[in-house]
Amino acid sequence: MSNSSSFNEFLLQAFADTRQLQLLHFWLFLGIYLAALLGNGLIITAIACDHHLHTPMYFFLLNLSLLDLGTISTTVPKSMANSLSNTRAISYWECAAQVFHFTFFLPTEYFILTVMAYERYAAICKPLHYGTVLSSRACVKMAAAAWASGFLNALLHTAITFSIPLCQGNVLEQFFCEIPQILKLSCSDAYPREAGIIVISACLFFGCFVFIVLSYVQIFTVVLRIPSEQGRHKAFSMCLPHLAVVFLFISTTMFAYLKPPSLSSPALDLVMAFLYAVVPPTVNPLIYSMRNKELKDALKKLVQLLLLQQQ
Repeated sequence: MSNSSSFNEFLLQAFADTRQLQLLHFWLFLGIYLAALLGNGLIITAIACDHHLHTPMYFFLLNLSLLDLGTISTTVPKSMANSLSNTRAISYWECAAQVFHFTFFLPTEYFILTVMAYERYAAICKPLHYGTVLSSRACVKMAAAAWASGFLNALLHTAITFSIPLCQGNVLEQFFCEIPQILKLSCSDAYPREAGIIVISACLFFGCFVFIVLSYVQIFTVVLRIPSEQGRHKAFSMCLPHLAVVFLFISTTMFAYLKPPSLSSPALDLVMAFLYAVVPPTVNPLIYSMRNKELKDALKKLVQLLLLQQQ
């Protein structure tokens, strides 16, 4: 990936200028990062170790937790390190790696959420065919397709972004290397190179969104026809965590990237990036474990086992 720019590093936006606030930012991000590692790590371990959770729903949840770990590990550690060492610099190749991993993990998570909507649809609307359409082989293929699509997306975005000549300096108004901020530094005639990939990604994003909406329209149509209140409650309990995660993911991402230019400011961009890149990976484990008895029981067993081993 060649670039005509002469610099070999970028300068990231700092959350604070004073040393005290920089240290506060470090400890805050450290707490959030450890919470995300603990929550997602417990879910991954519980699903992997408990054979009762070896079902399609929990297989995709395991994938989601892996992606959440990847997303938050791409952005937060570097920001913490910069605050601790009182610097804003990130090397050119570190920046390229951040862009690649971020555009890999985030879209892949969206694809997995789309597949999870299909899994909910099959469980509620086609229960007699559930084992057939969501066999072990089918689940692995769907997950592999999501990961491969995310990898291809990241490869294209990273290659195109870092082949564009940069003429506007090396200061990024974000706490991590984000493509829109890098494009602001490009020469005026360089936007068409990235525009095509952005349009394709937007169409794919919209297609997945429509699929999720249509899936839940059919799900709720079936659920509302269930005669027993207990049956409706159980069906809603199966869907609400996934809906909450999807809403959190889509609402924060869409507002961050589709907000009017008049609302754009460095401070607001920092807040929105924090909301869509840091908050979902941290709260997703909590959302999924709150209303899921099977998962809560598996997590309790895992925690008890870990405590016994320490004694």
